[in-house]
Amino acid sequence: MPETYQRPSGGPIGFLRWHYSDTTLRRTPEQVEREKTLGFGPLKMPYNRWLMFPAAFIFQAICGSLYAWSVFNNPIDKELYGLGADGKTPAKVNAPVTFYIAVGCFGLSAAINGPWLERVGPRTASLVGTFLFFLGNMVAAIGIHFKILALIYFGYGVIGGCGLGLSYISPVSALQKWFPDRRGVAAGFAVCGFGAGSIALAKVPDPLIAAIGLTNCFITLGCCYFAIMFLCCLVFRVPPPGFTINGMDIYRNNVNANGDVEAHTGENAAAKLRDPAAKLSLLDSIFSREYRLIYIMFFGNSIAGLVFLSRLSNIGVEIFGKSKGTASTIVSINGGFNLAGRLFFSTLSDRVGRKNCYIFMLVAQVAILASLPTILETQNYPAFLALIWILTACYGGGFGCIPAFLCDMFGPTNIGALHGIVLTAWSIAGVGGGLLFTKVFNDLLDDGYTVHNAWVYSKNLYWILGVACLGLLIVLFIRTSIRDRLLPSVPGEFLRIRLFGNLYRLGSFGFKAVSKADEEAEWDNYVDSRSPEPLEEVHLPSEKYGDKTEL
Repeated sequence: MPETYQRPSGGPIGFLRWHYSDTTLRRTPEQVEREKTLGFGPLKMPYNRWLMFPAAFIFQAICGSLYAWSVFNNPIDKELYGLGADGKTPAKVNAPVTFYIAVGCFGLSAAINGPWLERVGPRTASLVGTFLFFLGNMVAAIGIHFKILALIYFGYGVIGGCGLGLSYISPVSALQKWFPDRRGVAAGFAVCGFGAGSIALAKVPDPLIAAIGLTNCFITLGCCYFAIMFLCCLVFRVPPPGFTINGMDIYRNNVNANGDVEAHTGENAAAKLRDPAAKLSLLDSIFSREYRLIYIMFFGNSIAGLVFLSRLSNIGVEIFGKSKGTASTIVSINGGFNLAGRLFFSTLSDRVGRKNCYIFMLVAQVAILASLPTILETQNYPAFLALIWILTACYGGGFGCIPAFLCDMFGPTNIGALHGIVLTAWSIAGVGGGLLFTKVFNDLLDDGYTVHNAWVYSKNLYWILGVACLGLLIVLFIRTSIRDRLLPSVPGEFLRIRLFGNLYRLGSFGFKAVSKADEEAEWDNYVDSRSPEPLEEVHLPSEKYGDKTEL
């Protein structure tokens, strides 16, 4: 990190370099003092970190309305194009594209705005995201009223999607800082709100459209969403300087009664240097080997849930011969498993570790995806339901664990940006994977298969299985311990892995096991070479700051 704050120079490249380098939150003493209380006038009360939980849950539930977009597809297409020859279905189908645009802009917005979120804090960022989502709904309503499809795409897809992406990462970033002692629980509780919203809010539009019309439905929902999200934004904030809880700071360093980081020896000797994540700049984190591996791992964990499970209703009706009502019930229950997986695996990760949770989830996903073609072919309905619901729980668990995993690896000051960037893996999986699935599906239909043939789904399962296998392979090589990540490579080394507590190196010297004595000696030499100075938050002397402020 630079030692002084300077406005970016050097054109677009210089701006991007600065944007993804500076994640330092700048607050005045007055701001810090104001954030110690919540409310106005006589209603003021001391701020409690547990208030973040319900506020984040409700806020994320509104963001989860994105998953309920499908209920608008038919009404919008009927409004724009009227009915087709059958007198029941729309004459054209274009509204579903809005969802794909929104998903793409969701991930892009989170990736671009993550560093800015860390610099301005979660309240400002979430307020901007809330306003953008509100504006997107209003523009979409205008597009519906005047029957302009481009305005619907631009309004809900681009503006609304960008607002949702920024809104999604804002409370998650703050929770990771408030709950260093319960990072997994905090992350899981926040993102399970997103899953809950996708279930509950899907039931709202249909009766509202019937009562007040489609245009007024968007206006009404947009206003209600804005009011609720605005109130939640007032609760969002980050901890004050020097915040500790249960004997640890936001970097999970043990802190004594005097507020000093306790010295350690052996494996934990790096604690006297502070958590290495506190020393990593955002750019160092983004271009690190571990972050690239986590990105691919998350992509592998997401692909099945986004692509295959989106066809669950169709599979129930076309392959297993169930009624639409039964298929709808299956989808609702499936959403419950998505929600439960987010909370269960994130909570479990506090006990067993984030990497171990991903290994378990990806092993389960690979086994299920390998079994599903046989299940579909034999039409074993009970087995299908059991496997699908476990698959969905693992998909949701990936979202629950990823914020805490990134925070552990790269530090709480980088979490907003890194979480935003990793969500582009979800966007790519949703958009790219969905298009590939559709192409394979349609090609098989052109070859003479029908939607009632299991092969139109099974063939797609094989490439989805391949992506999940890649994710499983990648997670095995993610270095999660301080020692494995920071221990310098020896000459000729190009791969390192730890198996059952033992370190192995692969390089020009062949495959070599490292003895415990040699490992301890290397680690002690490394620790002695590191600077012990911590990285602290910037505190501003007044309400405003100029072009340069000392860190």
